[in-house]
Order: sequence, then structure tokens, then C-alpha cells
Amino acid sequence: MRRTTFKLLGIGCVGLGIAGAFLPLLPSTIFFILAAASFARSSPALEARILKHPVVGPPVLAWRKYGAIPLKAKVFALVGMAIGYAVFLLVTQPVLWLAVVVALAIIASAVYVATRPSGPKDPSLDECSNES
Repeated sequence: MRRTTFKLLGIGCVGLGIAGAFLPLLPSTIFFILAAASFARSSPALEARILKHPVVGPPVLAWRKYGAIPLKAKVFALVGMAIGYAVFLLVTQPVLWLAVVVALAIIASAVYVATRPSGPKDPSLDECSNES
């Protein structure tokens, strides 16, 4: 039952990751990271497919090994957060307290993303070096 649950969760995350590759403002890498973690608990073969994938594998490996987010991904994430907050303000016109709460949550998320390393300390030692 546990393996099946993790496998279904992984499949769902892969689906969201694929959707995120085509939909603006929907991240994809985080869903592949979650899918790999789910498959690690349910299907090593599916986990290996994600880790060996030429596009999604390197960012997942960089996150696992170094907690790293490539600089390009950081920029997209931070710009996406800013655009998302602007849309939130314009569309919902929230009361002040709600606008502040959402702003604080987005700022905290942005600080977290911005403070992650961009890659390994010595890029020549790792296959993730092309993502730094």
C-alpha cells in the first residue's frame, strides 16, 4: 500500500512537472524533485529514469547533492513570484492585512530561493556543473 501511494504520488508529480514545462508561472523542477523522492521509496527504476534524463536530471541531482538551484532557475522563480504577487494585487484587490500576509509569504519564499547555492563549490568535480 505504501509503495503504491508513493508511486502514484510520483506519477502525479511527473504530470505536474510536464505541465509546468508548458504553463507559465507553474514550476516544473520542484515536481520532478518530488517525483524522484517518491520514486526512491517506490520504484528505483522510475527514480533512475528521472535522474538520468538529460533535461530534468541535472537540476534534480544538483538539488539532492548540494541543495542548489541554478541561477537561471532562481531568476525565473523570483520574477515569477513578483509577477504572481502583482497579479494577486490587481485581480483580487485584497484588504491591507491580506496583502501584507501574502507579501511576507512571498518574501520569505524569495529569500529562501535566493540564498540557495547556485551549484557545487568546484564545478569541475561534478556532472551537475553545467547547471551552475
